[in-house]
Order: sequence, then C-alpha cells, then structure tokens
Amino acid sequence: MKSQDIRNKFLEFFKSKSHLIVPSAPMVTKDDPTLMFVNSGMAPFKEFFLGHGEPKKNRIADTQKCLRVSGKHNDLEEVGYDTYHHTLFEMLGNWSFGDYFKKEAIAWAWELLTEVYGIDKNILYVTVFEGSDDADNLSMDTEAYDFWKAIIPEDRILMGNKKDNFWEMGEQGPCGPCSEIHVDIRSDEEKAKVDGKSLVNMDHPQVVEIWNLVFMQYNRKATGDLEILPNKHIDTGMGFERLCMVLQGVTSNYDTDVFTPIIREIEAITYKDYGEDEKVDIAIRVISDHLRAVAFAIADGQLPTNNGAGYVIRRILRRAVRYGFTFLDRKEPFIFRLVDVLAKKMGKAFPELKAQKQLIENVIKEEEASFLRTLEQGLVLLDRIVENTKGETVSGEKAFELYDTYGFPIDLTSLILRERGLQLDEEGFKSEMEKQKTRSRSASEMSTDDWTVLLEDDIQEFIGYDALNANVKITRYRKVTSKKDGKLYQLVFNLTPFYAEGGGQVGDKGYLEDSKGDVVYILDTKKENNIIVHYTKNLPKNLKETFKATVDQKQRERTESNHTATHLLHQALREVLGTHVEQKGSAVHSKYLRFDFSHFSKLTVEQLRDVENFVNARIDGKIPLEEQRNIPMDKAIEEGAMALFGEKYGDTVRTIRFGQSIELCGGTHVDNTSDIWHFKITSEGAVAAGIRRIEAITKDAVKDFYFENNRAYFEIRDLLNNTKEPVKAVKALQDENTDLRKQIESLLKDKAKVLKGELKNEISEVNGINFLAKKVDLDASGIKDLCFKLGGEFNNLFLLFGAEHNGKAILSCYISKDLVAERNLNAGQIVRELGKYIQGGGGGQAFFATAGGKNPNGIDDALKSAKSYL
Repeated sequence: MKSQDIRNKFLEFFKSKSHLIVPSAPMVTKDDPTLMFVNSGMAPFKEFFLGHGEPKKNRIADTQKCLRVSGKHNDLEEVGYDTYHHTLFEMLGNWSFGDYFKKEAIAWAWELLTEVYGIDKNILYVTVFEGSDDADNLSMDTEAYDFWKAIIPEDRILMGNKKDNFWEMGEQGPCGPCSEIHVDIRSDEEKAKVDGKSLVNMDHPQVVEIWNLVFMQYNRKATGDLEILPNKHIDTGMGFERLCMVLQGVTSNYDTDVFTPIIREIEAITYKDYGEDEKVDIAIRVISDHLRAVAFAIADGQLPTNNGAGYVIRRILRRAVRYGFTFLDRKEPFIFRLVDVLAKKMGKAFPELKAQKQLIENVIKEEEASFLRTLEQGLVLLDRIVENTKGETVSGEKAFELYDTYGFPIDLTSLILRERGLQLDEEGFKSEMEKQKTRSRSASEMSTDDWTVLLEDDIQEFIGYDALNANVKITRYRKVTSKKDGKLYQLVFNLTPFYAEGGGQVGDKGYLEDSKGDVVYILDTKKENNIIVHYTKNLPKNLKETFKATVDQKQRERTESNHTATHLLHQALREVLGTHVEQKGSAVHSKYLRFDFSHFSKLTVEQLRDVENFVNARIDGKIPLEEQRNIPMDKAIEEGAMALFGEKYGDTVRTIRFGQSIELCGGTHVDNTSDIWHFKITSEGAVAAGIRRIEAITKDAVKDFYFENNRAYFEIRDLLNNTKEPVKAVKALQDENTDLRKQIESLLKDKAKVLKGELKNEISEVNGINFLAKKVDLDASGIKDLCFKLGGEFNNLFLLFGAEHNGKAILSCYISKDLVAERNLNAGQIVRELGKYIQGGGGGQAFFATAGGKNPNGIDDALKSAKSYL
C-alpha cells in the first residue's frame, strides 16, 4: 500500500466516524510561549484542552507535521543511527473534545489497524497504565484494561509505568493515562527465540510503538497536584512513517516509499550506494530526514537564523551538510537538489511544498554554500590549534571555541584529530558545553504559578478595534517569575481594548486605573493559547473591583501607522518588482517597521525610490480603511485577499482593504492612509537566499528623521563656511585629501627606506638567530612592509617591532619561515603572550603576527621580553 493511500485511508476512516478532517497546522508555533515548534499532534489543539476556545467540531482528525529537536522531546542525535527516529514526522490523530472517550477510541483504533489496514492481530501488543504509588497515588486504568480484554487476549495486554503510560503536556496542564499499541515485525524465527512482549518499550528496531491513545482526564497544577477535568478528552497520535513501514512489509522507515525516492536521488548525485557501508547509510538517512524538516520549516515561514527557532533549523541543515561533507565527499551544495523530489512526493498532501519550492531551494543552497565555507575555515583554524598543541591532547576549551564561535562540528574535530594521531579532551569539551547550557537555561528560566480565578467567564472579548479604553473586570491572574524579567503578573480581563502581540505587530501598553485613581501599568500584551494576557509589575490593591483599562494612544497610533504602511509596502513591491514578491515576515513597532519578502536581487536606487513614491502616493490619496470582520475565508480569497504561508486561518477571517491593497489581517490600522503622514525607507538588505528585508519609518519618526537631517545639513554648511553648494565643497575636500594621502604615503616609504638602512646595522646574533627588538615610528602597514623587506635580506631572522599610533600600542613579530620549522617558533603565539604588556591581544600566522593594545607604556617591557624566546 502506497504512503499516499495509507494517509487517505486513515482520514477516510475517521470521516466515516463523524470526524471533521482539518489540514495540518503550520509547524512553527505563534501563540504558545512553551513551544518553538509543533512537537505532537495535540499541540495545535492545546487551547481546546485548556478550555480557552471552542473547536469547530467535537470530533476532529488530521495528519499533523511535527518537529522534535529540542526540549523534552529531542530525537535529533538519534536520527540516522536507527531506522525509526526522525526530526520531522507526520502524526496521524483523532480527537474528541468532551465527546467520546476510552471505549470508542480503543474500538476504532483496533478496527482501523486490523480490519481496514489488515495488520495481523497476532503481532500487536497493547499497554495499559499500571498506576503509581508516588505523590499522585494513581490507580491502575482498569477501565481501559477491561475494554482491551474484550478485544484481544489478556497475555497481549501489558502493564506500563508512569513514564511510558501517563502522558503529560508539560509541567502543567491537561494529562492522563494512555494505552500504546506496539507492533512486532520480526521474522517468525526471531519470534520463536524471544517473546515479543519482553521487547516492548525496549528500543528494539522491529518492536515499536505505532499508536498512542491518550485519555485526558486530569489537569496538572503548578503545585504538582492533579485535579479531575470537567470534560474528558481523547488525544491519539500514530506515527505515519512507522505505519508505512509495517504496511509496506519492510523493517526500516527509510525503506518505505516516504524516503526511498529521496534516497535514490542522493545515490544518483553522490555516486554512493545505500546499503553497502554503515557510515554512508547513516549519512544518507540523516540527509533524507533533515531535508524534510528544513523544507517544511521554510515552507511554513521559518528561515534559518542565528537565534531561536531559526537557529534550530540552521542546526538541522548544518548537521546534514557535515554528514555529506564527511561521509559522502560532497564539497559543493547538493541538498537543495533534493527539494524537487520531496515536492513531487509530498506536494499533494502538503501543497505549501510546491508553492514555496523555489524559495526552499534558494535558501537551502545558500545555507549549504555558507556552511561549507565555514567548514573550510574551520579546517584552517584546526590546523593552527594542532600546530600550537604541545603533547597529544587538544584541549576541550579550544575545541569548544571552534564549535561555538565558528560552528565547526565537534565530531568532525574529533575525527580529524584521530587521523593525525591526536586525541580530544572530551571531558573538557563537555564541561564547556555544560557551562554554556547553564548560562542559556539561567537566561530563559521561568516559573509560572497556577491561575487564581476571580470570575468565571469563559468568553473574553477583544474590543480594541473600536475602543482604546473600557471598564473591565479581572477574571484571573497568576505570577510569572523569570531570570530575565524578574517577577511579573499576568492578568486576564472579561473584555479588553489591548491588542495582543501577533501578526508581527507588538502588543499594546497602557494602564489600569481603580476607583481611587491608583494606577497599575500594563507593560505588554500577548496571546497565550487563545487568551489575551496583560503583563504588570504589580497587582492592583483590590482585584475584584471594576477598573478603567486604557491603551497608550500615542504608541497605538504610531504602531497602526507602521502596520498600514506594511500593507501598502507589500502592494508597492509587487507592483514595482513583480507578483513573485510575497511577504515572508514582518515586525511592526511604534518606532519603525520591518518587512521581509521574497526577491532574488538587491533593489536598485531607482526601485527603492519607486517603492517609496508608490506608498506615499497612496498616503497622499487619503484612502479610507475598508474592514470586513468575520468574512468566510473562501470569499475573502475570491475578493483578492492575500493569505500568508505559515499562518493558521479559521473558517472566518478579517480583511483589511486600502484601495487595491487587500490582505487577511488581525492587526490594528489607521482609519485613513493620510494618518501615516509620510513613508521613508531607512535600509534594504538580504536576510537569506531569495529573501530581502526593508526597514522603514512613518509619521513622527519621519518628522524626526527629516529634522535631524536638516540640522546636520546646516551644521555641514556652517563647517564649509556657509557655501551654497555643500556637495561640491565636500567633493573638493575629498580630492584634496586623496592628494595629501598620496604625498604622505610617498614620504613614509622614503622614511621606511632610511629606517631600514639604519636598522640593518642594529641586527645582532643571539644563539645563531639574527635578532632585533625595537620601537619604531611607523603605522601597522609600514611596519609590515619593513619586516618583509628585512626578511628578504636576512636568513634566520627574528624581529619584534613596537609602535604607538593614535594613542594605541602595536606589536608586530616576524620570524623567518625556516626558523618557524626548525626552532618551533610561532609569531601568533608570541604576540598573544606579549600582548599582556600592552593590555591587548592579537594573532596571525606562524611567521608574521600583530597585536594591538591600549597601553603604549608597556611596549618597552614587551620588547625586553622578546629575547627570552631565543
């Protein structure tokens, strides 16, 4: 059975059981601060389990893109080394929100597996929660056991401990016992030797969990206590890739048609055969898996970056590149060439892959090329480390610096060292890594108390499109403590005029005022699992009274101006550059806006001017806002509204129109384009391959910009004796400066010639080495030129020159290449050590290096110490 048919049969089965089939949510999370990526099928439905929203239907089924590479669920380092772990995987799931429970979930799972898919009942085992005798004091899930024993023999029902059979969303939130279904696909001969039940949950590659049925019946509080949920839910997750392995009669996920087209393409490109060499096989599995993770992430709007979710994607891609570099001998980008195969294979189920194919290829190719350059640089740096290593062990600290600063993989460092007969101080490296992790954990450490409920109100209304103040009640609050922000409180109101951060727009600030006039400031507003939370430093004195909530009007107006400008900018870019332009991200603050978009080249001065003029023409046109709330999604698209990849939209949406610009948007906007006043681009540059970024300002920020530029203009004119043509005057100064620099360079060369003649007579012999350490009156460039000229006339030469330039100290060391080899001398190491005298540091090559420092008074001591190296 082909993978496409397997996926379709699952969805068709649950559709026949009255489930609504919904598309996969974007893999990159938006309103959940506890997750970077969707890491399980239930994550997109978290708000329903928490009671913060109403699902479209109480029965839902889907296939969800998931990524597990960080936090509690981290499979990254296992990927490639076994046959069933993945970074990206599909989770087939069926969901009940307060509807059916254990009986139906168990019966339907068994029906689908054995009757629809035709899996042999005799190769299946199930596990049931055995209870716990810890603080929770949970009893055995006898209800699930009784349902199972009516279906399968009791000797195939196994007891599972709390670790394996009690599922929790996190440290807090809905949780409950679960039943796992395991499959034994070993040969009959192997089964005769070892009973399959002894291999369940023992990480055997052919006895694997295939489906987990979670029975949500408790809520874990911040105190650790469990409370019974008012409504019981079903959350199931079946690994699509593992299911394909079982149904296609193979013993590895990578032998299914989910992966084999990608593997065949890797073989064709690299001229390596899968199945002949274990190291090559691991590399091919890593690349085929990681390709999917990176491609889906980019399609959902997450580009590789140096922090956050973007860093995770970059790390996954770089892992794939280094396996290709090390084991497949690929020194040129090639992973981007696999995107076409992936899009053909999975594009029907996930159309975003086809729609974003060109962008995905461009980004991966550029990232590959960049990291391959990093690997080359790392090899040069590793050579230097080896040169400077005394003994047979390279320090873990040096290896960590190579890994942390330059991105050079530690396993590649270890491999190269072994090839050179050296070893790595692995404990030292682990120690440095742990220090970094501790720093990172400390920076992001956060604890959250349970909600204190003051008012039972399930419906929270946002009125901020129409009002900037309102009388509100606090319905719940909790304390949040973090290393970064200290102690804060989160407040939830029955209704709120405060816009929560989303769609690139920052959250509102403002204040709460009680009946006595006392004020508590709202520092930020965010959305968390579909509820709007307001951050404060302090709690109001009387939490149960009615407060006047007021949004900071100035900040809101400036933010609205910038947000509307992003819509007009999007329209302008598509008009000036072409309809291939698509929004790839935005940040809308009160002071500026940032807009990322797909485009293949740097914008010219003329194009930037055309874009600015286009936007400002719409501002001058005084176009009014046309807003439609709760319009059906299909109708909005028909009317020309632009939907963004990576965004999750409901059945009804909000559209924002300014003339011909119409977009789906939940943010706040000006009533008329004239409120923007003016639009000014401040920068344009590349973010990634095929992605450009424009930063711009509007309204008051533009006024400040022109005021500052006007002030600077008159200051420059004043410095130029109030000339009426300042540009012409500056050009004359530049020409004069160029002529003077040429004269100075000529004089310095003459000076260096005279100095070289004098210094030749001062060179003395020390232990068979021609030696000179002296302070000279030259800049760094002049000193370097002098060193190499003297080096051309003397063998066995060791020079150390010191100089003071612009209040700073310079040390330059030159050593003849024959001395470097014969006497094991290294100029880079020497200047680093002597740099302490001038309170600085430096480095360079073994035969020439330079150090700089802030203490010129230390030059003489450094020069005196030079002879000790001989």
